[in-house]
Amino acid sequence: MATGTVVIVGGTQGQGRELAQSYADDGRDVVVTGRDQARAQAAADEIGGSTRGIGFDLAEPHAIADHLAEVGDVDHLVLAAIERDVNNVHEYDIDAALRLVTLKLVGYTEAIHALTPRLGDESSILIFGGLARDRPYPGSTTVTTVNGGVTSLVNTLVTELAPTRINAVHPAIVGDSPQWVDMPAKRRQALVERTPTGRLVTMAEVVNASRFLLENGAMNGINLRVDGGWMLW
Repeated sequence: MATGTVVIVGGTQGQGRELAQSYADDGRDVVVTGRDQARAQAAADEIGGSTRGIGFDLAEPHAIADHLAEVGDVDHLVLAAIERDVNNVHEYDIDAALRLVTLKLVGYTEAIHALTPRLGDESSILIFGGLARDRPYPGSTTVTTVNGGVTSLVNTLVTELAPTRINAVHPAIVGDSPQWVDMPAKRRQALVERTPTGRLVTMAEVVNASRFLLENGAMNGINLRVDGGWMLW
């Protein structure tokens, strides 16, 4: 039975929180992080069990190690934090682009760097990307770029951190997530019609896929689409 902590960076909301809840319900020690200490601890209290919250901003990477200093041995490390960004070359917001690139590539990597001494041979890391890497849309200039970077980050970390396993999950639009549950009916139907399964992916399915990548000892260097076949149509 694993005894180390499950650390979920970006575990106060959305898919990260669902994954944190899943592990807490199994009786695991869980750490969730968010940008604000009070909010992170409030989320931890709501998740319950042996869950605690830590507040720091991934876009301020020099401070990450200090905030994670008291975390003990880590079985699973999940990088799930994200910020929504609409940016394009014609009306380029440099500050927004710098923040998102720093948050998702530099911040993610620094969180891994800070916790590397507490990862064991059987530990695993999961990074959240997204299918904008493969199917860009107007305004996805930065989002597409950083999610493509996640794919490359997985490849280099597998080499650098062996035997620790590193994988990424790339969900499509998750129909029952807080971000998308209230989308206009017409848009939802259009997405459903482009999905071979005839429905959108659910949060529970992303949790299931995430735990598979974290817990199956043969999964390493995988960039897994969770999309119901959406990318095929």
